[in-house]
Amino acid sequence: MPNPDLPLPGHHTDPIWPFDRRTDWVRLRTLMLLRWIAITGQIAGVEIARRAFSLDLAMGAIYAVIGAAVLTNVMAALVYPETKRLREFELVAALVFDMVQLSFLLSLTGGLHNPFALLILAQVAIAATALRRWATIFVCGCALILVTGLLFVFTPLVTTTGAVMALPSVFVLGFWCAISVGIVFQAAYAQKVAAEATTMADALAATQMALAREQSLTDLGGVVAAAAHELGTPLATIAVVASELAQDAAEPEVREDARLIREQAERCRMILRSMGRAGKEDRHIRHVPISSVIEDAAEPHADRGVEILYDLGHADGSGAGQPIVARRPELIHGIRNLVQNAVDFARSQVWIDVRWGEEDLVLRITDDGPGFPPDLLPVIGDPFLRVRTSETATRRVPQYDGMGLGLFIAKTLLERSGAEVTFANGGTRPDSGATVTLVWPMARLAPSGGDRSPLGDNQPFPARA
Repeated sequence: MPNPDLPLPGHHTDPIWPFDRRTDWVRLRTLMLLRWIAITGQIAGVEIARRAFSLDLAMGAIYAVIGAAVLTNVMAALVYPETKRLREFELVAALVFDMVQLSFLLSLTGGLHNPFALLILAQVAIAATALRRWATIFVCGCALILVTGLLFVFTPLVTTTGAVMALPSVFVLGFWCAISVGIVFQAAYAQKVAAEATTMADALAATQMALAREQSLTDLGGVVAAAAHELGTPLATIAVVASELAQDAAEPEVREDARLIREQAERCRMILRSMGRAGKEDRHIRHVPISSVIEDAAEPHADRGVEILYDLGHADGSGAGQPIVARRPELIHGIRNLVQNAVDFARSQVWIDVRWGEEDLVLRITDDGPGFPPDLLPVIGDPFLRVRTSETATRRVPQYDGMGLGLFIAKTLLERSGAEVTFANGGTRPDSGATVTLVWPMARLAPSGGDRSPLGDNQPFPARA
């Protein structure tokens, strides 16, 4: 069981950069709104500097640079619809344009002597959260080049009286270092946090899909049971009428057809009865012993060439009866996923041990495979985790390339049911490989409302008085 699990079909398999499958995130309208806010701030900053601090600025050139941003926004509003989402190249171009526009404005207003030079980090933050790795590196590279250019190419800040407002060279160099480090650090930090958030969102969405599928399969049993119950009466009527026709018909051909109708109606009743039995015993309708839940979860993997052995008993060996639990889809799907993982990597046997007491219930799934890679044990259960596969798994499952999504789904669903999930190597069984241990408080597994009895057969309504 060294590989966490199979990836979902169609999922990107690069765990280093999960954003590779996330594009077209940013709406053009959102970027335009941010640009209008920046333009307003630039105009306000220039006017305050000119009027409050009596700075002698090249107003014509400054407003030409600001006007370029205004013109770009107006043209974008006229050409593109409000719902336009930027492709990666378009977003890169927009962010680089904003950085170049800001850099020209800063070069006209003191360069790095202007404290607002740090605003160039805004475009870096947007790139780190919305772009792929190489696009983000390109934007960061442009930002570093522009900031370095501002260190040498700028118009000094001069007051109307001729006084030059400038920082000491060591402070300017320190400011450049701080902005450069900020560009790299903010890009790496924002990318890492946003990537983890996106990965978790994808994994949780997959978890909900898996749970919905299990819920649908569970509900289907109840639908089949209802269909079997409702169709039983008309099929019985058809069988009775066909029997009467077979007895009363004078022609042999009619009698033969009537017998065929009766046989086929009886066959339909038997099919519906066999299908409905599973639905009528569905644990959405009834509560069952824990062994039924375990066997139901493991049943799809019982004929895959690996022997699955069960060992269930009370923790003190007293032989007390099994606990009755509610059959929930998340419980079955989570256990089934763990059994599948064990079967995939087992050499010949998988052991499922269940022990219960007054306070808790313990389930252990152990295989005789190579075990989990020791260096991955602390992070097993994280989504989109790629690990090296074993020869056994490759032989049984061609192109086996797991990312941990299956184990994440199983772990999330089982923890949602109240289980504490741990992964380890070795165990009490001979030749133990990987072991997954689940511990539930008995109170979390007990059926709600205290009703542990099956529904039993349907009862007729009492006759009206």
